[in-house]
Amino acid sequence: MRSMRRPWSRRRHSEVVDVHLVLRRGGEVLLARRAGTGYADGLLNAPSGHAEDGEDVREAMIREAHEELGLRLAPGDVKVALVMQHRSPTGDPRMGWFFEAWAGEGREPVNAEPDKCSQLDWFPLDALPDDMVAYCRAGLEAYRAGHRFALHWHRPGDSIAYDPAAPDRVVVLPAT
Repeated sequence: MRSMRRPWSRRRHSEVVDVHLVLRRGGEVLLARRAGTGYADGLLNAPSGHAEDGEDVREAMIREAHEELGLRLAPGDVKVALVMQHRSPTGDPRMGWFFEAWAGEGREPVNAEPDKCSQLDWFPLDALPDDMVAYCRAGLEAYRAGHRFALHWHRPGDSIAYDPAAPDRVVVLPAT
């Protein structure tokens, strides 16, 4: 007979919560080139960070937008664009919240963290560059396709960098 695990004997699942800003300007999206962070340096990524203890995801996004881009966003300025659970090539799980906001008058980003970002630039959302973090690119592509929930589950040996020849690891979760 198979042994059944008691629910209270299982280790509780936990994961880091990431927030990503999909800052739009017409058909373009702002990307930042990572530098000096120790993770994916040299690759492009949406401006992003982690939720801190006691902070909800919207507060985290507003704080990160200010810290990284000098933007002062109000809660009504950010809309949920996509939620994506992700596992890195090392196996660490993360929950990524992608928030959409629009650039415009009085809302122009600046590189407020040059020690972590070597470049800010606008790219067409429908023609994203290849030199991106795979997870972020997958999230932006799912967002562009109109999806709102997805999984991106790296497997051992997968690259952190987007590789157009690699298997597509995105699984779209249908919404009601």
